[in-house]
Amino acid sequence: WLGLKKIYSITQQGNYLLRIELQDWRGNRRHIEYSFSLGGPSTNFTLQLSRMSGSIPNALPEHAQLRFSTADRAGDTASAHGCPHSHLGGWWHSECEETNLNGKYVTPRSRGRLDRGKGLYWKPKKGRYYLLKSTKIMIHPTDLKSFD
Repeated sequence: WLGLKKIYSITQQGNYLLRIELQDWRGNRRHIEYSFSLGGPSTNFTLQLSRMSGSIPNALPEHAQLRFSTADRAGDTASAHGCPHSHLGGWWHSECEETNLNGKYVTPRSRGRLDRGKGLYWKPKKGRYYLLKSTKIMIHPTDLKSFD
């Protein structure tokens, strides 16, 4: 983790895209990209997303103000209040069941059953849970020419 304060500082320098890369336990790799804005510490690092492209269904709410929550510092979304306690790790929760890329690293049980809420997973609204072996969350400038 680079840290939210550092990421916020970087994103204040221009426009950035958020890219999430996921790998499941069968070796399948998928990604999704969003245009995004990230608020500072006074907003609990509020994240707002708009899907751009990708090879996996979206599992994060778009155009919503998502506040980063941890077990010791909950965001103000009532439905997401208990998520960091029950789902381990800090995240931009809107509902506890949609996704958690900052949870505990767990391997699938026999028959691939998911210990929901404990591991890393991606869950589209109308889809199944994807238990994940690895995740990458990256940002890059929208205009790479400005960094020549």
